[in-house]
Amino acid sequence: MNEHIAHSGVWSLTVIMIVVASWILYRYMAPKTWREWAGAGLVQAFIIALYAEMYGFPLTIYLLVRFFHLDRANLNANLWSTLLGMGETGMLISMLIGYALLFLGIGLFIQGWRELYRARQQNRLALDGLYGLVRHPQYTGLFVGLFGEGVVHWPTLFSVVLFPLIVSIYTLLAYREERQMLSQFGEQYRVYRARVPMFLPGQHRWRQFVDGARIGR
Repeated sequence: MNEHIAHSGVWSLTVIMIVVASWILYRYMAPKTWREWAGAGLVQAFIIALYAEMYGFPLTIYLLVRFFHLDRANLNANLWSTLLGMGETGMLISMLIGYALLFLGIGLFIQGWRELYRARQQNRLALDGLYGLVRHPQYTGLFVGLFGEGVVHWPTLFSVVLFPLIVSIYTLLAYREERQMLSQFGEQYRVYRARVPMFLPGQHRWRQFVDGARIGR
């Protein structure tokens, strides 16, 4: 495939994005156990594969052209642009929606970390703010951000396959953490768990949940 594909070959930007995204991940996820490191490693692979394709070499498009004979005259590194034939318009739409989800996810991720950090400093359960709406706002933020960037904005073979695996691993981690909370806080956590949903807020609490993701508050 010798055709030039728009929005590819910018390896310097690839490195910058991988470094920035990885710093945010390890700064606020801070894995400790081997299970947490395994989950973080999978997210790290997601980040590297995503940005390597987004700004470097579009492997997904290459494979689709090679094996499914897509229109070689109208190629864009963005999968939505190529598959839907919408060109730059399709890429712009997916970018706007994807970035909205990404920044929402980052906000939930960081704000959830702050609330949990304050609770641990005071040796108490995190029950207020985002933790009053879902039991694992950091993981919800991670899921929303990865879905926005790796499925909505810039889907690739790797990001689409890795996303459900990441959700599965962190769901198992969440259940493990909850067993630890039950052993530490007992009935208090049992009542909290029965009252607050795991990852998604109640039907009428999404507005409050999104507002709670503001990092500067």
